[in-house]
Amino acid sequence: MPMPEDADRSDAAAILEATDVTVRFGGVTALDGASLSVVAGRITGLIGPNGAGKTTMFDVLSGLTPLDSGRVRLAGRNITRMSPHRRARLGMARTFQRLELFAALTVQENVECAVGMSKGFRGSTAASARRVADQLVRRVGLRPVAHVRAGLLPTGQARLVEVARALATSPKVLLLDEPASGQSESETDHFAALLRELAADGLGILIIEHDMDLVMSVSNDVVVLNFGRVIAHASPDAVRHDPAVISAYLGAGSAHD
Repeated sequence: MPMPEDADRSDAAAILEATDVTVRFGGVTALDGASLSVVAGRITGLIGPNGAGKTTMFDVLSGLTPLDSGRVRLAGRNITRMSPHRRARLGMARTFQRLELFAALTVQENVECAVGMSKGFRGSTAASARRVADQLVRRVGLRPVAHVRAGLLPTGQARLVEVARALATSPKVLLLDEPASGQSESETDHFAALLRELAADGLGILIIEHDMDLVMSVSNDVVVLNFGRVIAHASPDAVRHDPAVISAYLGAGSAHD
């Protein structure tokens, strides 16, 4: 994928950029000079065979995994060595493939906790936190189960709780790791509409998703990883017909995710 000639010059349109990222685990290279960008108001899909390096890229972007070389920028600021909590304060939010909810708390209480802990509502009253949490619960479509304990929810709805909690931080960019896993067809349709609404509001979204119908229908751009390298970064239609992508999905092998 062609990159800007000046490695220190960020794309003015990109809210999040990873440039020439390399990550090694012992003798295994999980990411090999991989680059991608996320633009405000657009949805970028991140796909690839199992073990291609997708989750490793998310871990690098969110500060959970240090990189061996390369750079990460958020809103033009170099965040390569920043801790996860500092990245969150600067406007990055993430969900995880493995659910991380407070199972004994209700949906509403889970989101209220996120509102109360977010930088935008520090020192706010309990009433204001409840009000904002209620708006978020409604927005993701969970109002009917707002007072159900999170641990009792089916997986599809539980993932929406994580999305609501992430939105509670008022992020500039949202990283979603397989958010549609466990959703029914109707839930996936609703979720696709929600993603489009969030992007229309100016949020930059990066999504890992194995549901190809979903990712291809909502994404403005698609990045394809294989063996830790970016083999395509183009529109969904161009990616569908890319020979390298077709070859990778037909069993060209994988590295470590």
